[in-house]
Amino acid sequence: MTDRPTNTFVEGDNLDVLASLEPGSVDVVYIDPPYNTGNDFAYRDKHGTGRDRHRAWTEMMRPRLEAARTVLAGTGALFCSIDDNEVAHLRLLCDEVFGERNFVAQVVVNLNPKGRQLGSFFATSHEYLLVYARDEARCVLDASSERLVDAGDFPLTDPDGRRYRHLPLRNTNKKFNPATAATLHFAVWGDPETGQVATDPFPGAVEIKPVFGDGTPAVWRWSAPLIEARPDDLVCRRIRGQLGERVDVFQKDWLHAGRRKKLKTIWLAEEVGSTDTAVAELKALIGPVFESPKPTGLVRRILECFPPDVRVLDFFAGSGTTGHATALANAADGGTRTCLSVNLPEPTREGSNARNAGFLTVSAITIARLERVAATVGGGLGVVRAQ
Repeated sequence: MTDRPTNTFVEGDNLDVLASLEPGSVDVVYIDPPYNTGNDFAYRDKHGTGRDRHRAWTEMMRPRLEAARTVLAGTGALFCSIDDNEVAHLRLLCDEVFGERNFVAQVVVNLNPKGRQLGSFFATSHEYLLVYARDEARCVLDASSERLVDAGDFPLTDPDGRRYRHLPLRNTNKKFNPATAATLHFAVWGDPETGQVATDPFPGAVEIKPVFGDGTPAVWRWSAPLIEARPDDLVCRRIRGQLGERVDVFQKDWLHAGRRKKLKTIWLAEEVGSTDTAVAELKALIGPVFESPKPTGLVRRILECFPPDVRVLDFFAGSGTTGHATALANAADGGTRTCLSVNLPEPTREGSNARNAGFLTVSAITIARLERVAATVGGGLGVVRAQ
């Protein structure tokens, strides 16, 4: 066991802090960097002065992404929230830093379901989440969730009470066919009256070969040895296809504890929260002191894709959503995740809710939130102020 708290916050320049971390010491990086919408942003490096704003922004981001790649473990991944202002530039930059082959996904996140009504043309209702693996071949990211599994998708019930559904045993993807997967094109035998399936003939059985709906040859998803090993998970039955009645084989796909469903690349507000729910979360802890926080549900969905003992890093910590989400995830499943959050003592705006509430810097907001999280959710908090 370790006495290390769930959350650690470092107040300082994230580039300096990243340089101090041990290579490979982090499993998951989530960042929500400044979006470069025309306003000043705090991370203004000297070499960006005088450049056009896109170039200045990418030059600010490049060394930080390079440092993030260094501190990521080979099995880890980076997630970066971004909007339309810089998504194209960030995608190209991440391709350079992480390598195109390590690109995992560009997720659309529906953070504003009502849409922004003040701009021209469309009412924008989404942002993006770029996902890059440190090493695609080794990455342990499991892009699935237990919470998405719907028992209603399993309408059949076995005599022992277990629920299941039928999935075609043949591969429905035409890229897989006798020319590309010859070893999976073979005959099996089945009895549509009893449902029995076998790889060898038996009394009452008919020969069944895998075919597509149009009658062209297909292949099975299972090998012959797997069919022989799991006959109780298969059933033979008559179906009516576009060419008339035929006999086909189906897998019994069981609903079981711990079953997960693959995540789609569109995340809806009702699944992960919205900017409005994020504001409400923060208000409940320390007040309405941050304009556009991210909802904890967004980060918790990311954390669900990894083992429950990962080391998380957020070096644009802002309001502290990532640390909050990490504590909530641990409280929910007993995990031992830790989160390192980093932020500058960036001054809050004169006349803003934060300044009026006594928060002179953004880092003061981060600390206040994580202190409340430690008090209400648990896990503790360590605070370091970099020199």
